[in-house]
Amino acid sequence: MPKRVDHEERRTQIAEALIRVAGRRGLHAVGMRDVAAEAGVSLRLVQYYFQTKEKLLFHGLQHLTDRFTARVSDRLAAAGPDPGARATVEALLLASLPTDEESRTFHLLYSSYAMLSVTDEALAAQPFIDSPDAAENALTGLLEQAQEAGLADPGADARTEAVSLLAMAAAMGTSILVGQRKPESAVAVLQHHLDRIFTTGAHTVHPVRRRTVAAGS
Repeated sequence: MPKRVDHEERRTQIAEALIRVAGRRGLHAVGMRDVAAEAGVSLRLVQYYFQTKEKLLFHGLQHLTDRFTARVSDRLAAAGPDPGARATVEALLLASLPTDEESRTFHLLYSSYAMLSVTDEALAAQPFIDSPDAAENALTGLLEQAQEAGLADPGADARTEAVSLLAMAAAMGTSILVGQRKPESAVAVLQHHLDRIFTTGAHTVHPVRRRTVAAGS
């Protein structure tokens, strides 16, 4: 009796291969043949599941996003059953900094995909992310929640602060990748701005911060 193929498992296998080889060589240098070799499958099989390189890259980005979500969930779980608004904001921001191999790959490939899509029409035709404002909306909601609870500056504009924090984390992530700063320096800058937004009554998750710094040291 022929073995039943788990198609989702096979797609995940190929996506993981893409992430590994792109993490070593850069997204721009990866072809479908390279991914097939890394995954230990035929080129025809990769083409069967994804048809084009652009669709393969987009699926890889979705897979990276799922892994990022899992990283955030792990950090929140480590913070306890009721981490609070600040702890959740910290988890979202710190998980995106390239402080270990997996987060480095996430930042590198996510940024590379964005840059390539600017000049590659076929890549630009693929949806970059399902909801481009999801992170911004989530942070805005958390900051508004903290303001209502009296744990954040009531005079701050939650949307503006959310945009600023995300832009700051992205820029500092790149500075870590190129060796401009150490992960602990980036974490300190983020903590400084969170201390400005949140009042002294806000909940700070020191275990998350220490674990992040240790991962990049």
